Parts: sequence; C-alpha cells; structure tokens
Amino acid sequence: MIVPWIVSISREQVESFLAKSLRLISEEVSSSRVLLAVLDGSRKPVEMRSWPGPDASFEAACSSLARQAAEEKRPLFAAGLTASPVGLVPSDGRPGRLLCLPLLMGDNPVGAICLGRDSGQPPYSSADLETVVFLTQSFPAVIRNGLDFTNCTECPEQASDPEPLIGESRAFALTQTLIERVKNSDAPVFIYGESGTGKELIARAVHGRGRRRTGPFVAVNCGAIPDHLLESELFGHARGSFTGALRDKAGLLEEADGGTFFLDEIGDLSPPLQAKLLRLLQEKEIRRIGETRTRRINVRFISATNKELEKEIEQGRFRLDLYYRLRILTIEVPPLRERKADLVPLINHFIDKYGREMGREKTYVSPGALEIMVDYPWPGNIRELQNEVQRCLILTGGDRLIREEHLSAKLNPRQAQALPVTYNYFLAKAEFEKRFIRQALIRFGLNKARTAKEVGLTRQGLFKLLKKHRIGETPET
Repeated sequence: MIVPWIVSISREQVESFLAKSLRLISEEVSSSRVLLAVLDGSRKPVEMRSWPGPDASFEAACSSLARQAAEEKRPLFAAGLTASPVGLVPSDGRPGRLLCLPLLMGDNPVGAICLGRDSGQPPYSSADLETVVFLTQSFPAVIRNGLDFTNCTECPEQASDPEPLIGESRAFALTQTLIERVKNSDAPVFIYGESGTGKELIARAVHGRGRRRTGPFVAVNCGAIPDHLLESELFGHARGSFTGALRDKAGLLEEADGGTFFLDEIGDLSPPLQAKLLRLLQEKEIRRIGETRTRRINVRFISATNKELEKEIEQGRFRLDLYYRLRILTIEVPPLRERKADLVPLINHFIDKYGREMGREKTYVSPGALEIMVDYPWPGNIRELQNEVQRCLILTGGDRLIREEHLSAKLNPRQAQALPVTYNYFLAKAEFEKRFIRQALIRFGLNKARTAKEVGLTRQGLFKLLKKHRIGETPET
C-alpha cells in the first residue's frame, strides 16, 4: 500500500525523515553504523545515506551485500565489516556483526538497510532483525514516492541546488570553483559577503553538492533569536531545566547530525555562546541545558557574516580563537556591482520565476530600463534586484514590457522629469553613440571583443568610444 502523504511533502522533508530514522535505528538496535542503499531497476545501489556520516569503507562493504540481499529477497548476515563471498554467513542464518535487510515494495526490491557493529560488540540477534523490520516498514514507500530512484539506470552523483546559482562573470566563477573544492570537506566553511549577496544559497550549494547532501541542512540566524533563547535552540534542554521546560528537547545541533549546520550572521553571536561554539568545534560534543552528560554529534559547520570580523576582534566583540576555527575554508561572495555580466541572466531568472508565480506571459525589459539597471550599483545586491524585478512586474499590469517609468525612484530618480530636447546635431550624435554602445555592451554580455565585432568596430575603435563617453569600465573583456 502506498502511503498517501508521501507525494505531498518536499524532498528536503523526506531527507530529514530518513536521517532521523537512521539515527533511531542505530540507537534502538545498538549499531555503530547504519546505511540506506537506494537501488535502481537492476538492483544496483545508486545512492547511499549513512549514519553517523559518510563512511567510504562501510559503504563499499555494504554495496555488494545490499545487492545480494535484494536479489535473494531475504536478510543476510556477514561476519564483519567486509562484504565478500567469504565473509557472508551461509543460509543457516547465523547472526554476524553485519546485517542487511532488503526493502521490498510488493515483490520488488527498492533498497536495502545495512547495520554494522564494531568487533567488541555482540553479533546481531533475531530480535534485532525483528526490530529493524518494524522500524523500516515505511521505507519502501518513502523511497518509491519520495525519492523516485527506482527506475534510474544512472543517477547523478550530486543533488541539484534548491535554488540555482546564476552567474557567468569571472568573479562568480571563482565562487563556483571554491564551492566544488570544499563541498566534500568536513572542515568548517566560512562565507563572507555583503548583505543580500546570497550567502545562504552558497551554503546550501556546498551542502547539496557534497557527500553530506543526504543529511539534514539546518540554518539558524544568530541575530534573529534573542540571546536567552538561542542557547536552548542550539543545544537543547532537559525537562525542568528552566521555567517552561516541560519536556526534554533536542537542539538544532542534534537535528543536524549527519548533515550541515549553517550559522548565519555569526558576527552577532554573544561572547558566552562564542565560547560554547568554540568548545563544540574542538570536541564535537554538546551538552543540553540542565544535563551533565555530553552527546557526540557529527556535523559540518558553515558560518556566514557581512561584518568584518577582524574589526570586531579589535574591538573585543569576537573571539580570535573562534575566528581561526571558523575560517579554515573561506568563500568570499562578490557584490553585485562587481558582477555586471551576471545582471541580465539574473534579471531574466527573476522575471521568469515571479512571472510563473503570477501566471503571467513572458515579460521583457526595454533597452532604456535595462541600461538604467545595469548602471545602478545595487547596494542591496541580489536581494534588492529580486525585489525590484518583483515590484516592476506588479506595476506593469497587463503590459509585457518593463519600461523606465516602472523602475523605482531610487534607480531612476529623474523618471518624473521630462528629458531635455536638443536640436544640436553634435550633442544628439554623441548621445546616440553613448546609448548605442551601452545597449550593445549589455546585449553581448559586456564582452568588449564580441561587442566590437558585432557592431562593426575594431576593438581599438570601441575603446576610443568608451573613453570618449566615459562609459564605466566593466569586469569582462
């Protein structure tokens, strides 16, 4: 029977459910490692989710065992954490320290769950197997309806970003390169950029493209939660530890176990919490408020800020030791004014996105309005651009063209003023040249060499016109 609510929840919710379920199985069946293998139509593992985190040797050991369990459609035991024909226990079913249970949808195997114990732990028992069967009853429906990998013969190695990172400029290409280099590292990642540059999108891309993508992504804005509540939110609390603590509550750090924890606006964190975060980064342990015992967590930390932490350190508001712990891997996100070549793709993306939400036909931007948008410095960065496009789409009404008069006064302060009319031939010619060159540069992605070729000028001729009309230097050549 297919569980009806599966189709109405998001992929992120499914991933969170699986991560929590794997942790629950490890606690209930006392296992040091738990792995979920998703199988394709040929019963080959195409994706794996591990608890407490990615483990290449355990995944390799379970791969062939999961496939064999799926083919034979019965649980299999192995002697230890090596999956080979020699290590597999014969059909008498004697327990071992590696247990693999196929997950069947009807008679069709869609996955397998593998559990492993260290050499000092006892072998799995039939009672353990019964517990695993009970705890994984919903897994086949979740895999079939929530993940939909069963018909794949080849699945992508990495998950797609929840929101695409759009950019063709050289400045943003460096950001994309850094994301690819740090995505599989467990070292802390620090993202620095002005407000509105998309730091959380960068963090989600690091998580979504890396090996921790199967775990949860938990984000917290340090400046949005009062200090006296933030500690409880992060670390959790025990029942009765303070007024209103009516039950034990796991903190967000525990919720992120096996995945990524994103601390936005880390520069707003109070000194006492900075000290606790430093210890957490060093020991990988947390202690709930009101408890004495510690709990180990497996989390990759990403932090972000728009503040210059060096100045905060000088003024005694941020710890130097924590600063060095957080900045092992750094991604600096360029402001939008340094990404002029990305403006047109970003504008088109937001027009398409909000146009679909509003049920509108394709909308375009007039050359005059586009020129103003390209010349504007965008101090609010992508967030400001996003809001401006959304506003323009609302103001255009049924018009399918965003014109200069639709832009906000901040972008076009002279929109209410009539443009002066001149009958001076030389001034009119100069104004035409200036507007023509600007629009051509925008049309050809601010690439000067291509612009010169397309409009019939030499490159030197184009540079003379740029200098003559004082058209701003662009980041692309």
